[in-house]
Parts: sequence; structure tokens; C-alpha cells
Amino acid sequence: MPDVVTIGETLLRLTAPPGFGLEQTEVLRLEVAGAESNVAIGLSRLGISSGWISRIVNNPLGRRIVNKIREHGVDVSRVIWTSEGRVGLYYLELGRSPRPYQVIYDRAGSAFSQIDPEEVDWDYVRQARLIHLTGITPALGPNCHRLICRAIEEAKSGGVKVSFDINYRAKLWSVDSARQVIWPILSSIDVLFCTTREANQILGLEGDPETMLREAAHRYPNLTIVLTLEEGGALLWYKGQIYVQSGYPLEPIDRVGAGDALVAGFLAGFLQENPPQGLAYGVAYAALKHTFIGDIAWCDLSDLEQLIKNQFTNWR
Repeated sequence: MPDVVTIGETLLRLTAPPGFGLEQTEVLRLEVAGAESNVAIGLSRLGISSGWISRIVNNPLGRRIVNKIREHGVDVSRVIWTSEGRVGLYYLELGRSPRPYQVIYDRAGSAFSQIDPEEVDWDYVRQARLIHLTGITPALGPNCHRLICRAIEEAKSGGVKVSFDINYRAKLWSVDSARQVIWPILSSIDVLFCTTREANQILGLEGDPETMLREAAHRYPNLTIVLTLEEGGALLWYKGQIYVQSGYPLEPIDRVGAGDALVAGFLAGFLQENPPQGLAYGVAYAALKHTFIGDIAWCDLSDLEQLIKNQFTNWR
């Protein structure tokens, strides 16, 4: 059985070539993209066995998604196949400063949004060491909210650790709606990932990043917390200690998926009972992801170790 199980929706991503707007381009590149499957792929590429659960339409588009995820060594045996609904899409324009990235979702009525928690093989989930979930899933509707609650309940009953990335998407729900759903979840998880912006918007924290992290740890003393910085790098709260990992100079090509790469890198260290090392892996993996088109960082553990050679994580 896999060490890590992720649960969530994966879309087909249609991307305009760099330098082209969606209104302008005559070509769109087709990619497979989903926060939870990105993490599963990232872990698999780092040598951590992973499985991904979703609900997918059994048509060429759905099979394209599942086959691509399987190619990276992820166990897709618990995918729920259906003839109902559709595959979700999103369109991406890769901005360059001062022009921002632009995302257009076309995912309403997707097969995953209609998932029934009873369809999931929960025995499979209970045999993992950790499950990873994100705040994107409950934003997709009541079925998906129930799915997240059930997943946490099943994990806790089986002694499985729960990792949760806030991953707030303003195009999917409001800040108030996200708070109403996410706040009750935080008392039942083990590892929390959030950006400084999410810490402010969703958790209501203020101040510099270290102040935010200490306040979050005070509210949720049992959590391991990874706080990512907009300028790169991240902070870690682990067993009463703050660890700091600086970012890397970047020449970004595509930043989408960098947060998921950071999660995968961190969890690789966390599962080896070395969260500070995981922080170094995560920041390195996120930096490398910026250099690849698509949601996936096509690298392995040796690439991370090469990047962080002669680097170290400070602590205080």
C-alpha cells in the first residue's frame, strides 16, 4: 500500500504559449493539472510511494488524466470511474510582469464534484501513513465538503496522519465561506501548509511571517506548520522550534504547481522523521518547478540535493 494517499480533482490544463494571451493564441498546450495529483506525482518522483483517489469520466479525456498520473508511478487503482458528468478544464495565460497570470475555470458539473463519499475505498486510505488534502476540494460543493470531513474521520480512526494545504482559490469561493469550512478542520489535522496571504485572509493572522507562525502555533499547538513566503522560501514550526529556509534566485518560466512541489518535498522529509530536511527539499523543489512548463517538476531527489548542496536550514 502507498505511504501517502491524496484525494482531489484533476483537470485538463490548456495553456497559451509563453508570450501569447488567450485571446491571441491559435495553439493551446494540453497538460494534466491538479493540486493533489501534483503532490502524489512529486512524492513518487522523490521515491515515496503514493496513491491518488478521484472520480473521473471514463472517456478519452478522463483516461488521458489517469494515464499521465500513472506514468509517474502513482497508484491510480482506486480511481472511481463513471459515465456521468464531465472532465473539468482550466485555461491559463502565463503572464510576465507587469501582466499577471490569468486563469479561466470551466469545471462546473465535473464528475468529481458529484462524488459520494461512500464510493471511496476507505480501507485503502486507512492503510496509508498519511493522507494529503487541500482547501480546493471543499470549495467544489457540498459533496466534496462531506468527502473531506469523511477523509479526516477515516484517517483519524486508522491512526493516519493528515496533511492539509489551505490552497485558497478566490475564483471558487469567498474568504468567509472558506473560513467557515477550514477553521473546524484545523483541529483535526497534523500538518498545515499555507502562504502568508492565506494566513492573513483565511486564518486572520497579522504581522511579520514569524509573528504569524507563532500565533498559529499558539492556536493549534499540535500542528506542524509550513508557512510559505511570497518572495520565496518558507518557515517551519516543528515541536516548538522555528526553522527558516531561504528561497533561490529564479528565472521563472511557469510558477503554477510550485506550491504543490513544496508540499511534496516537505512531506518526503517529514515521512523520514526529518521535517527540517523536508523544508529544504520543499523550497528546492518549488524553485525547480518554476523552470518547467506544466504543473509537474520533472526532477528527482538527486536534483534537489544538487541544488541545496552547501545550503543549510537555519533555526532559532
